[in-house]
Amino acid sequence: MADINIRPIAGTKNRVVVEPAEAETKTASGIIIPDTAKEKPQQGFVRAVSDDAEDGKPSVKVGDRVLYGKYSGTEFKYEGGDYLIMRESDILAII
Repeated sequence: MADINIRPIAGTKNRVVVEPAEAETKTASGIIIPDTAKEKPQQGFVRAVSDDAEDGKPSVKVGDRVLYGKYSGTEFKYEGGDYLIMRESDILAII
């Protein structure tokens, strides 16, 4: 689990920083998936949550594994890692 020094600003909606999980490299039957055919992961780990929640306490916390929409959030790189910053409402489920 990466320890990052980023705190999202809530603004009008709660914001979270998510580290996407690694893309699958093999299918369930053992077929290796080439890099060009890999799909963008739709799950990851919450790494930071905005502090100033307008409508109460955030429903996710740092360390939660979450599912999010395929085109959710804004991608960015920070200290060699890939991250997404998104609205808490873009998170579909905690798994």
